[in-house]
Amino acid sequence: MVIRDATPEDATAACEMLRASIIQLCVADHRGDPDILGRWLANKTPDNVATWADGQGRSLLVAVEEGAILAVGGLAHPGEITANYVSPQARFRGISAALLAELERRAMALGARDVALLSTETAHRFYLARGYADVGVPAGKFGTAASYPMSKTLATAP
Repeated sequence: MVIRDATPEDATAACEMLRASIIQLCVADHRGDPDILGRWLANKTPDNVATWADGQGRSLLVAVEEGAILAVGGLAHPGEITANYVSPQARFRGISAALLAELERRAMALGARDVALLSTETAHRFYLARGYADVGVPAGKFGTAASYPMSKTLATAP
């Protein structure tokens, strides 16, 4: 597996993987509600994903194996993780953890000392296990029951 910067040419495959991840793996969040899914998936289009890969104040990374995109991660520069989704077929292989570590390295390289993210219910324990802490009151996003504002300190001040 290789983690690399996404290109606009990755947009269609990355979009399909994002949508499959949300639909199949985030059931605890959307509860099969078509209205919630519709809102959550509305911006997951190939055109939008291509713009996320433009490097303009953001990074979009993909984990690729044998030509298939297994995970997609996003970072708003310098330190907000905006996405970390894994393909349903690649779940429990450590790919999300590897992608998260690479997003954190990228944030540190950009000067971030802390990273922030908004976790789904599905991923909340995953982030807690990797040193993230809740930093606010959970609130629903797209109509989900809870989205958890979280943060992690990457480096201490000199």
